[in-house]
Amino acid sequence: MSDMFIRADDVAKELDISKAYAYKLIQQMNRELREKGYLTIAGRVNRQYFTERFYGIKGAENGALREEES
Repeated sequence: MSDMFIRADDVAKELDISKAYAYKLIQQMNRELREKGYLTIAGRVNRQYFTERFYGIKGAENGALREEES
């Protein structure tokens, strides 16, 4: 279950940004998820949601990469 979430260290590496900025992005994504009614964990964000928000790809974890439909 640990791969369900991505932490600030991994976000920083993935996006080549500082760890402090990665935390800000995670806070923003977690805020969006809470507004949709989901529970969140500070300092971590759902990996699938992260992938969808940054790459517009749904189902990336299952190997079924497809662009988000407009």
